Amino acid sequence: MAQNDGDKPVVLITGGGTGIGAAAARRLAGSHAVAICGRRREALDTAADSAIHPFVAAIGDPETARSLIADVVARFGRLDGLVLHAGILVNAPLGEMAMEDWHRQIAINLTGPFVLAQAALPHLLASKGAIVSITSVGAVQTGPGLAAYSASKAGLTLMTQAIAYEHARHGLRANIVAPGWIRTEMGDEEMETMQIAADLEGAYAKVSEYVPQRRAGSSGEAAEAIAWLLSPAASFVNGAVLAVDGGSLVANVGMTFFDKIVEG
Repeated sequence: MAQNDGDKPVVLITGGGTGIGAAAARRLAGSHAVAICGRRREALDTAADSAIHPFVAAIGDPETARSLIADVVARFGRLDGLVLHAGILVNAPLGEMAMEDWHRQIAINLTGPFVLAQAALPHLLASKGAIVSITSVGAVQTGPGLAAYSASKAGLTLMTQAIAYEHARHGLRANIVAPGWIRTEMGDEEMETMQIAADLEGAYAKVSEYVPQRRAGSSGEAAEAIAWLLSPAASFVNGAVLAVDGGSLVANVGMTFFDKIVEG
């Protein structure tokens, strides 16, 4: 069993090698013993340090997901937090989506989190811990090519809320962070693929044109929301969806025409 300096609470972050997951790992490293997992050893090694411990695991495979929880508990002796961040997006219209792409997104974005949460449940109940699932504003308001992604993230939202309902009386909390446009490696790839503008700055400015705050968020801003939901400061917050989106979900797209009039 690894040393857990000062008997810190232990948190596992899936997809912890990049983006919001890596930012959350850095944010929590001072207060927690942090385990991160992902499919790519290189990304994990880049994110890892003496306070962040990498585990290579493809959570889309149920047996691997179950083994991951066992490995983390074997190493640290406990589990206090689970951040379900890992996810993929294959953008394709429903009528053109390959069955393989549908299954991959459901497996990684929904089935993997289900298996991990189920395997982690006895440990989280013992520690009266917390789960934070990372979904998307796309779980609430969808768009072109997002049929599988939105379905999987909406499913993750309701699954997390079901956990909150079933186990609140036992001291376990489960909440959701729903990011909007956040500048991450995945976001950068999407900007480049869609060729929205000549450079990334222009692309993020364009897609954020009708976001009330008129910008994309940072992975650090999303990490702060995750850290808060895991902390005692959020001890009476359970089953909540916390949008980190610059106000996107409160915007009525049918009213965006008037933004230009108001702004002159």
